[in-house]
Amino acid sequence: MSLKVYINGEFFDKENAKISVFDHGFLYGDGVFEGIRSYSGKIFRHREHIDRLYDSAAAIALTIPMTKEDLMAAVEETLKINGLSDAYIRLVVSRGMGDLGLDPNKCEKPSIIIITDAISLYPQELYENGLDIVTASTIRVSPAALSPRIKSLNYLNNILAKIEGDRAGCKEALMLNHKGEVAECTGDNVFIIRREEIFTPSIEAGVLEGITRNAVIELARNAGYTVHEMPLTRFDVYIADECFLTGTAAEIIPVVTIDSRKIGTGRPGPFTKELIAKFHTITGK
Repeated sequence: MSLKVYINGEFFDKENAKISVFDHGFLYGDGVFEGIRSYSGKIFRHREHIDRLYDSAAAIALTIPMTKEDLMAAVEETLKINGLSDAYIRLVVSRGMGDLGLDPNKCEKPSIIIITDAISLYPQELYENGLDIVTASTIRVSPAALSPRIKSLNYLNNILAKIEGDRAGCKEALMLNHKGEVAECTGDNVFIIRREEIFTPSIEAGVLEGITRNAVIELARNAGYTVHEMPLTRFDVYIADECFLTGTAAEIIPVVTIDSRKIGTGRPGPFTKELIAKFHTITGK
């Protein structure tokens, strides 16, 4: 059975799910999105994702023409119609169809698209053995220019860094901010562990305030760990005992080398493994 895609209140077969080439999401990356997970039919932190989507939309002066409750119901219906229980959900709201000019006022109505599918971002062996990453020369866009808290459709900055990682033989790349501080990876937030304390860049470093990031911070603090949200440099990552990444698609994945330097023992560490186990308890995975 072909997957069904929700577009503006209707369902279309995956092969026939189309938007106009005049949609400003396609032409200019003018829109916002969320990546969401469901586990055993339950959408993980659904309300938090929807709240962030509406915040992102408000920040770019985009009014979503549905209530939060109706949009949440549409996401649930899309999962149900596709018979999916454990799934990845891509929820997209673009400015909609306009003309070839930049003027957003020419776009009459936003486009709302919901895609659901199975996903496995990394092979299982990388969760068991850890990732190798490299520092990209492409830096994060300055938060003074564009807030990283807006989860927009324009990911070119991340894609350029991803290309660097791919060419170095790595599946992820670490990005620094305009101050030379650690920001995040191309699609994931970054954490390090040093002397049994957990550190992650603060929001002010120019990172997306990840839903999984916040869940892991909450889990760690509830377990009695000290978690610092503060500026970090590559020095901090190089001397870390452990390192891991978090994201909706990635969940929690260990990092064992950066820039060909071994982190800790060069194997996923005990604190990372414990946090992965705790995360699985809240997702029911």
